[in-house]
Amino acid sequence: MSDMDVRARLAAGDLDALADAYDRHGPYVYGVAVKVTGSQAQAEEITQRVFVALWEEPLSYDPALGSLRGWLAGRALHESALRARVG
Repeated sequence: MSDMDVRARLAAGDLDALADAYDRHGPYVYGVAVKVTGSQAQAEEITQRVFVALWEEPLSYDPALGSLRGWLAGRALHESALRARVG
């Protein structure tokens, strides 16, 4: 399934599309967050926040600008940096 298909399915409210995206990209997003924060607990929270954001605002991801994996990793990096600055 293409990133465009995932976005369309998410926009239509297809919860299975979120599960598919998580299965495919969740471990990578978590790994990015662990690497930046050094905390498994924070990485779990960040991963959850990233996928909730994808579910709540699927149109904020634009496949014309890059891959879904890249978008998710960018969100994870941003969240991780915010936590690192606060912590």
